[in-house]
Amino acid sequence: MVDDVSLSVASGQVTCLLGPSGCGKSTTLRMIAGVETPDTGRILIDGDEVFGPSRNLPPEARGVGLMFQDFALFPHLTVAQNVAFGLSDRTARRERVESLLSRVDLAGFGPKHPHELSGGEQQRVALARALAPRPRVLLMDEPFSGLDNRLRDGIRDATLEVLKSEGTAVLLVTHEPDEAMRMADEIALMRDGRVVQRGAPYNLYNSPVDEAAAAFFSDVNVIRGTSRGALTETPFGAFLTPGHADGAEVDIVIRPQHLKIDFDRAGRGPNPTPRDGTAARGTVERARYLGRESLVEFRMDFDRSILTASVPGVFLPKAGTPLWLMIRRDRCFVFPAVRP
Repeated sequence: MVDDVSLSVASGQVTCLLGPSGCGKSTTLRMIAGVETPDTGRILIDGDEVFGPSRNLPPEARGVGLMFQDFALFPHLTVAQNVAFGLSDRTARRERVESLLSRVDLAGFGPKHPHELSGGEQQRVALARALAPRPRVLLMDEPFSGLDNRLRDGIRDATLEVLKSEGTAVLLVTHEPDEAMRMADEIALMRDGRVVQRGAPYNLYNSPVDEAAAAFFSDVNVIRGTSRGALTETPFGAFLTPGHADGAEVDIVIRPQHLKIDFDRAGRGPNPTPRDGTAARGTVERARYLGRESLVEFRMDFDRSILTASVPGVFLPKAGTPLWLMIRRDRCFVFPAVRP
């Protein structure tokens, strides 16, 4: 179900509908395409109403291009025939097909059939076919999900370059935050059929509307406390929590990369001095190396809670090692406590 979704996408702009499976992303895309019919509302493309109280244009009359995760290429047609499908002008068709195949780095692939291509090559053919009729809007439903992880980033970048050069308005559906951050000019974060936050990727990542929005983009630590007199006590000292009622539980959210291990303080004795700032001691529970970084889990002395820090490179302290931690207060978010 989709409820009260309002979007606008400008020419040359990539907007990502981002959210978990079942939140209404693909349903929104199908309604714009004309494959599903909304109960109410209006859909306009270039100012022309394609759906409204008295109008419902069929999909083929909307000037919309579609690109799906399975590519949906016609197996019995050549690459060139797939790209040309739907183009009526025979003379212009050949020039358009050759131009697009060149731009997606498939020059000379016209005579091949889809089964002769790799997954990445099929994706580029599907992109060329979707763009061939110069649609006013291109709708892309998880177009990279079927690709090998090793190829995905390069193909995303190449696709974005082609989309920008065409100047088409693009609405991309994805459930992957990294993909949305990489490709979008604007992200519309969906949950339970509604857009809960909309804006530039930087703004959604650094100013999430709620705890769930913060957690959707990355792992988070949650420090729970009680607001009293607009202050909440934490392992790292008192936090300002204005706007929360006295006695209300609050969640202070911080990402693992902003939880810092204070290596200098480790040899200074059991307690930091006031000049050192507010630090908190924890004991290592577990450490894992993930390639580019290490994740270290701590059991905090203050309240026995578990917090996770990410450390660039290799850092694998033994379980039971006590270390002092600091946090970036300017990177913390304060929200009303979320009950499980």
